[in-house]
Amino acid sequence: MLLYSEGSATTDLSEDDLRSALRQALDKLGPRQKVLAIPPDFTRFHSRAGLLTTEIHRYYGENLADVLPALGTHVPMPAHQLDEMFPGLPHDLVRPHRWRDDVVTIGEVPADYVSEVTEGIWTKEWPAQLNNLVWEGGHDLILSAGQVVPHEVIGMANGNKNLFVGTGGVTGINESHFIGAAYGMERMMGKADTPLRRILNKAEELFCQHLPIVYIQTVVGPRPDGSLATRGIYIGQGTAPFEAAAELAVQVNFTQLDEEPARIVCYLDPTEFHSTWLGNKAIYRTRMAIATGGELTVLAPAVKEFGEDGEIDRLIRKYGYRTSPEVMKFVEENEDLAANLSAAAHLIHGSPEGRFQVTYCPGHLSREEVEGVGYQYQDLAEALAYYEPETLREGWNIDRDGRRFYYIPNPALGLWAAKSRLA
Repeated sequence: MLLYSEGSATTDLSEDDLRSALRQALDKLGPRQKVLAIPPDFTRFHSRAGLLTTEIHRYYGENLADVLPALGTHVPMPAHQLDEMFPGLPHDLVRPHRWRDDVVTIGEVPADYVSEVTEGIWTKEWPAQLNNLVWEGGHDLILSAGQVVPHEVIGMANGNKNLFVGTGGVTGINESHFIGAAYGMERMMGKADTPLRRILNKAEELFCQHLPIVYIQTVVGPRPDGSLATRGIYIGQGTAPFEAAAELAVQVNFTQLDEEPARIVCYLDPTEFHSTWLGNKAIYRTRMAIATGGELTVLAPAVKEFGEDGEIDRLIRKYGYRTSPEVMKFVEENEDLAANLSAAAHLIHGSPEGRFQVTYCPGHLSREEVEGVGYQYQDLAEALAYYEPETLREGWNIDRDGRRFYYIPNPALGLWAAKSRLA
């Protein structure tokens, strides 16, 4: 059921438009006494969920009881991020999600269903897990907000992924990431109907019908000048808001190129990307575009670690971004990686599979650290002086030596593929 629906590839919604859309939808729901808001964290700053969450607070006032950022495996948001993303929101409303501790298994999606939709790649039941506050908080309205955009694990981000992964637990997150990696991200990215999406939909259908969940889904894309526009907002219950937003996001966020670039350069905004766990969206989102034998250069001024979780960081350093067969063998032979399948999935996602070269230019990692996980290293200052990101435009550019390259200022906001790879 949709409470509000507006959007197209050329729509440009203002902040006031978004506030009005949200209020119209909430008016239809009627008064509520105990509301839980579940926005994404700072890694999805451009989703417009921050603005919408602050408007939820204005609308419900003291009846907004809890705000639970959907951290997934990410670290809790520090005060300065809360203030930037949710201006005016009292910090004492914000609850940290601790994915290793604060969860409950609410049921299991049957193994035969999981096996069927994954084509036999995963044959175990899948545990649906949620933060205790979502499951047992006694709220009479749960507002799950976020941006629908192509995603490496599930095809298109958001919808009930915000709940089962964003507020999920160790087993559910690990297995969901591994299912996506084993099935193959190039088979899924940019698609709304994928094996993992079907599993999450089944979990919501089986176990969550009594929860008063309303989804607020945005679609955000670039204007011709490179600035960001909100192209759509869809609010409602069930899968309808996600499906409507996903249809638009394919138009807005999926760039299909007539040729395979031999060189791609991605810039990672220092306010948003501090780890390769997040920054490797530069790899995920461009791998269907880059030519075999090509080079991806990642300008990463704030990247200082590999995993945001200490154990995952250790595993990335230990095993590195190797080929899929190598990672699968590591999982079979090593208990520590087998117990952290989301880390194994990340290693597969971040591997160029020997098909192209990844050159990382991090602000706070050494050559030894970068080369230790399987990438090439270039000094950041040298790379920034050569490419001068402030002078580049998204798309094709010419470097100082007269060579063409394709530039992407924020790989988290889209998906790029060569048409030849989609045939």
